[in-house]
Amino acid sequence: MPIYEYACRSCEKKFEKLVRSMSSQEKIPCPACGSVKTARAMSVFAVGAGGASEQAPAPRGCGHCQEPGGCGMN
Repeated sequence: MPIYEYACRSCEKKFEKLVRSMSSQEKIPCPACGSVKTARAMSVFAVGAGGASEQAPAPRGCGHCQEPGGCGMN
């Protein structure tokens, strides 16, 4: 069961809800005011995830051969 983020259009509160189905058309009531004028919101995690666009740091050498990367001394 996926967890969705919702925003209430009446009181502007944001909340999460565990939903039985991704295609559910069920009206999700706001836990703060009870209004069903709610909409799925963009997840900050999905939007802000850096993931593949960030570069990993270069591997460090072992200190014996002064070459970057791995070597047989490890």
